[in-house]
Amino acid sequence: MKMGHKICFMAEYYLPDVKRLHPIRCDYELRVLERKNDFDRRVVSDFSELYLPEWSNALCEDRKELDVLGMGAYHEDRLIGLAGCSADAEMMWQIGVDVLPEYRRQGIAAALTSGLAIEIMERGKVPFYCSAWSNVRSVRNAVKSGFVPAWVEMTVKPERIVDEMNL
Repeated sequence: MKMGHKICFMAEYYLPDVKRLHPIRCDYELRVLERKNDFDRRVVSDFSELYLPEWSNALCEDRKELDVLGMGAYHEDRLIGLAGCSADAEMMWQIGVDVLPEYRRQGIAAALTSGLAIEIMERGKVPFYCSAWSNVRSVRNAVKSGFVPAWVEMTVKPERIVDEMNL
């Protein structure tokens, strides 16, 4: 490519359509998880022990200070799905979601995404959702959850970095 760069990421961002956003039911218990301050003013959260590979779309260990709110789906007290949001901007919180493979295709992701979006709005913030253009399941989840496309982003990086990522 010209100038030694290649397209690296292409993403679409979604905002909630407040006329379509509503709680979606699933067959599992949903629980709100929050970041709180304890009596010593240290930050504690219901998801502090959840920085694990299976929840890497919902939470980001490298930026855990931004993870402020979550919603978990539980089967017999076992966490099977997790949506988390990061305070990426003062008024806009980004939602990410993960569901364990054996529980997928049951509507859990949509229930978590829509439920968390409602919780975010109740706190006076704007939820948003992002997906890679190629991640059709994530795009479907956004739409099913009451979100609509709002903007796109394309990232360009030096050829060597993109080539290393694609090894």
